[in-house]
Amino acid sequence: MHEGTRTALVTGGARGIGVEICRQLADRGLRVLVAARKREAAAEVCGRIGPAAVPLALDVSSAASVVEAVDEALGRFGTIDVLVNNAGVSLDGTRTALDLDEDALRATLETNLLGAWRLSEAVVPGMVRARYGRVVNVTSSYGSLSLMNSGRHPAYRVSKTALNALTRMLAAEVAGTGVLVNSADPGWTRSGMGGESAPRGPGEGADTPVWLATLPEGDGTTGGLFADRRPLPW
Repeated sequence: MHEGTRTALVTGGARGIGVEICRQLADRGLRVLVAARKREAAAEVCGRIGPAAVPLALDVSSAASVVEAVDEALGRFGTIDVLVNNAGVSLDGTRTALDLDEDALRATLETNLLGAWRLSEAVVPGMVRARYGRVVNVTSSYGSLSLMNSGRHPAYRVSKTALNALTRMLAAEVAGTGVLVNSADPGWTRSGMGGESAPRGPGEGADTPVWLATLPEGDGTTGGLFADRRPLPW
C-alpha cells in the first residue's frame, strides 16, 4: 500500500458477495474498507483478506452511522474513491404484489434504497471535487421493469427498481466530472440471501460489481445496468 492507493468502501462487506467484492478489490491493489454493522465481523473478514482490508462499523439504515463511518474513513485516508453499495435485504419472499407487508416494504427500502442514497450523498461530492470516482449499486434483474414478469418479492423488486432509478439520476447529475455510476446485477449467487441452491459462487457474483468499480480513467461507462459485464434493459 502507498500514498496514492485508491480507497474503496464496500457496504455489506462481511458476508456473501460482499466478502468476495472486498477480496477482489484488494487483489487489484485497492485499499478496501470492509463495512458491516458489527466491526468485529468486518475485522474477521479483513483478517482473511490481508492488510489491504480495513474494518469499518457502518449501519446503512442509520443516517448517524453513515456520517460517523464516512467521517472516520475520510479522517484516516483522505478520500473514498470507490463506493460499492452492496448491503441489501430481502424480507418478503413468500409475498406477492396483492399481499404486501408494509413493514417489510419500509424495512427493505430503508436498507436497499435509502442506505445507498445516504452513502452516495456522503461520498459522491468528494469524488466530484477529486474528479474521479466509481459508484456501483448492487441490484437485481428483479428490479428491471422490462424483465419484470412476476409479483413475487414485491418489496425487494420495488426497492431494486428504485435503486436503479437512483443510479440513473446520480449518473446524470455527475456526468462529465470523472465519476461513473452504474448498477450491477450479480445474478443468483450462493449466499445468505441467495441460498445454497443458487448456481453461482460468490466469486462469479462479484465479477461485474468489481469490473464496474475498477473501470479505467477515460472510460465513459455510466448510468447503466449490467450483468456478466453486459448491459441489461431497465
